[in-house]
Amino acid sequence: MSKAERIDGKAFAADLRERVGALAVTFEQQAGRKAGLAVVLVGEDPASEVYVRSKGKATVAANMNSFEHRLPADVDEKTLLELVERLNEDEAVDGILVQLPLPDHLDEQAVIAAIDPDKDVDGFHVINAGRLSVGQPGFVPCTPLGCMMMLIDRLGDDLSGLDAVVIGRSNIVGKPMAQMLLDANATVTIAHSRTKNLPEVVRRADIVVAAVGRPEMVKGDWLKEGSTVIDVGINRLAPEPGMTKGRLVGDVAYDEAAEKVAAITPVPGGVGPMTIAVLLRNTLVAAHRNAGLDVPGDL
Repeated sequence: MSKAERIDGKAFAADLRERVGALAVTFEQQAGRKAGLAVVLVGEDPASEVYVRSKGKATVAANMNSFEHRLPADVDEKTLLELVERLNEDEAVDGILVQLPLPDHLDEQAVIAAIDPDKDVDGFHVINAGRLSVGQPGFVPCTPLGCMMMLIDRLGDDLSGLDAVVIGRSNIVGKPMAQMLLDANATVTIAHSRTKNLPEVVRRADIVVAAVGRPEMVKGDWLKEGSTVIDVGINRLAPEPGMTKGRLVGDVAYDEAAEKVAAITPVPGGVGPMTIAVLLRNTLVAAHRNAGLDVPGDL
């Protein structure tokens, strides 16, 4: 049989970023200012440095202001919380993102809780988690919202009659993903490392979202013929002989899965590019709400 359709997250993300950029120009004309995203980086974690740099570039490219705040790794919690409070009060800042992980001496939950929920474009605040669970407007974490956008593009926004299995129960991906699928009328199962007969549970799913962080754990024979698979995992394998870097793979054994399913996101180039694109989208949504403007329907 023919191979699965490859869901191109890179192209999807590029389209979303272009749309956000155009709408950001309109917002500036209506509000008399640019939308603004503030990113706080504590310490010098190399991976976080890369993320912060790419977020800054993407924000400027989308016609929005980027405000970067760097604090030393040994900063005390009071100083960090005071910065967050200043950003909460700053009318030029629509979204606040504190780059995680934070150094061990800082309480991540306390820092997230200090962010104004209406500027919490990462969607990590408990108030935004609560809003999602009861169907009120708020912010959803960027990765699962990006997954949902790709699913809706492929399957439509009403998933009635479809079985969905989310593998992984994190607050950042698994739980919000399950809630959005439920809101779209799918029948949802959240599976995890302690689920009995996991392959059998996955086999009945029309939609599989794998977000467990184990390289190629989901095998081709776990998957239902004709299903749609969203692979959130990004895992680096050990280098092969003579190579300095190992391959990047997802949580799904791609080649096996592609022989069986109808559509699947690759790793890299699937879910990953969507995360920053959705962050920009969330920031522009926040800007409209903060300025008292209607959020455009195509956001």
